[in-house]
Amino acid sequence: MDQQNRSCHYNESMGFFYHNIKAEDKWDKTQLILVQVVGSLFCCFILVSNAMVIAAVITNKRFHYPFYYLLSNLAASDFLAGIAYVYLMFNTGEVSRKLTVKGYFLRQGLLDISLSASLANLLVIALERYISVMNWKVHSNLTKRRVTLLIVLVWAISIFMGAVPSLGWNCICNLSDCSQLAPIFSRSYLIFWSVSNLVVFLVMVVIYMRIYTYVKKKTSVLTPHTSGSINRKRTPIKLIKTVMVVLGAFVICWTPGLVVLLLDGLHCESCNVVKLKRWLLLLAVLNSVMNPCIYSYKDEEMWQTFKNLLRCIGNGTRRQRSTKANARPLSSAQDTGNSQLPSEETKKDDQTILKT
Repeated sequence: MDQQNRSCHYNESMGFFYHNIKAEDKWDKTQLILVQVVGSLFCCFILVSNAMVIAAVITNKRFHYPFYYLLSNLAASDFLAGIAYVYLMFNTGEVSRKLTVKGYFLRQGLLDISLSASLANLLVIALERYISVMNWKVHSNLTKRRVTLLIVLVWAISIFMGAVPSLGWNCICNLSDCSQLAPIFSRSYLIFWSVSNLVVFLVMVVIYMRIYTYVKKKTSVLTPHTSGSINRKRTPIKLIKTVMVVLGAFVICWTPGLVVLLLDGLHCESCNVVKLKRWLLLLAVLNSVMNPCIYSYKDEEMWQTFKNLLRCIGNGTRRQRSTKANARPLSSAQDTGNSQLPSEETKKDDQTILKT
């Protein structure tokens, strides 16, 4: 038995690993179809809405600032999360037991990369807001080059974090260390993953608490003297509120899942973590659904840009339809004109024949 645990099983299907952990979380067929249908609708909204956020930042010059570039990168991570959820939904239930080890690594890797990218983006945005607020400016002085380097760094770290289990930190060669929630992930990795993310959550909360206390103190000092200038400085406060709502939604949606991962890593047999898995996944999906709604609700300029984009799409669609509609009578008129020419020539020929 000990020799079997120490031998590697890269060629086994996932059914072997689910049998190893004695997983009994079987999906009812009706329940699975319902989850796939509802999940697909959510994912379509995630993909379309986050694509619109990225398009809004690109097309509107008022968004050409470091904060909005980082916000669009956060939308890109949510867009990737939408793709990951689609792949997960159609590779879950009984299908997941038929996956290869590489297929399972891909399924989980997409989720881990999207989560890491979202978390890293929120941390970078928190630092950008801290720099701008401490200088009492709407936007920080980060150059486009530095913002680009930050975005590249975010994705490099995220891809590495998502690839760590496939690079060797797994239990394929040590079955006794396998977790319940991820049958080929080692429990030590789940502890590292959950604790590191919870620590980043704590760091971001501390940063925003520092920002909040600074803004409150600064506002109370300036209000008796320059009430008019405070109104002009409300924009950075609005941006902070937007990010704080996004961060709050992220923490609420992901903290329960990270705590359950930590309990699984600590080998809590009485916690029944497998039964909670599907509901925690639903919470994660809702977070990616909520973010574009928060952007548009808290930022009037973003909402107006969304409406302009939808109007342009609608006008473009109507223009295509009118072009097609106008093309049909034009071609028929040409056909009518061409059909009249032979008749006129025939009349001339008839007159010539009569004269002769």
